[in-house]
Amino acid sequence: MSAEVWLPIAPEEIEGLPEGPRYLFWDGGEEFPGDPAACSFYVVPYMRSVAIAVRPLPEMACVEVVQTLSAGIDHVQPGLHHLRPGVRLCNARGVHEASTAELALTLVLSSLRGVPDFVRAQARGEWRSGFRPALADKSVLIVGYGSIGAAIEDRLAPFELARVARVARSERTTARGPVHPLTELPSLLPQADVVILSTPLTEQTRGLADAEFLARMKDGALLVNVARGPVVDTKALLAELETGRLTAALDVTDPEPLPPGHPLWQAPGVLISPHVGGPTSAFRPRAERLLVDQLTRYVNQEPLRNVILTTGA
Repeated sequence: MSAEVWLPIAPEEIEGLPEGPRYLFWDGGEEFPGDPAACSFYVVPYMRSVAIAVRPLPEMACVEVVQTLSAGIDHVQPGLHHLRPGVRLCNARGVHEASTAELALTLVLSSLRGVPDFVRAQARGEWRSGFRPALADKSVLIVGYGSIGAAIEDRLAPFELARVARVARSERTTARGPVHPLTELPSLLPQADVVILSTPLTEQTRGLADAEFLARMKDGALLVNVARGPVVDTKALLAELETGRLTAALDVTDPEPLPPGHPLWQAPGVLISPHVGGPTSAFRPRAERLLVDQLTRYVNQEPLRNVILTTGA
């Protein structure tokens, strides 16, 4: 088939790409690698702004597939109205589960065991011991039980937890136990020592962790966000942190990047990492495998994986 594919990884560095398409490299630079109107398969540059991600879309008159290299698709949704009907939008399910789950576990353990305090004390040359909570015997609530949420539970399993509760958009049963619908969150929040957010950003989840949500969390509970910043109401979270009733570990924030001087930086009981759940050494090989598989399917006119939506459907 005759096709033009835009890749954010140099095509000569990806082993196994199918023959046939013309591969062009574009990672968000000012100059396009070719005419966007000729592109039939667009792989969105990874960890770039919304403005960069959607910039070529208005000119992509012939595009058939838009493939993200992230689990979320919120950074391309603002530009989808430019596309003709029938364009398939695919996400990167299978690429980020390991890295994001690792970071979620890191944030939980670091927060509970007081690692940020140890780092600050080390910088001052102070030996500061003390009693800290363990993860063992805690109840954990995972909000957003897709592939990343399941990967997080896989890594929590050896830690002798008292309980893991799971919440997703719809109710279902898994090998590990039931998944509760979002409507049951109010009754589940007061039981959790740790609440981990791993849900996609949708209209339903935007501002999900609002003042009411946070008020239902038990005293001393830890909120961990490895989803998207706007899933949490920043003002409501700051109010809880300032009282010391809750603690938080945030890989994503709203706004993001978090600007200098923002009150979250100095809020008590918060650990912030700069949106690093995905970009690790695990990303590149998994991303390349996904692209080879998707493009092979595309060239052979086979069903694509991870189709999130089709425009105009």
